[in-house]
Amino acid sequence: MPIPVPSTKAKEARLFRNNRSQAVRIPVEFELPGDRVLIHREGDKLIIEPVKTPTNILELLAEWRREPPLGPEDQLPEVDDMPARPEDIF
Repeated sequence: MPIPVPSTKAKEARLFRNNRSQAVRIPVEFELPGDRVLIHREGDKLIIEPVKTPTNILELLAEWRREPPLGPEDQLPEVDDMPARPEDIF
């Protein structure tokens, strides 16, 4: 993947249909890393930014902290299990 060159000048890009979605061809100088992006709208503008993945354990833990707490449906079910019995293996 080529290294993107910072550019502040706007450039026209082509819109097209991809099945039921609208898509845009991003010029190489605006290419983003990775294969996923976040997109949101600010007025008439669409903001596209790369999805950042954690690069170390501290970033991963910080990301997990932002997750909502687990609910009762996420807990392991109770299992009625028989206690272990001695077994003759000889």
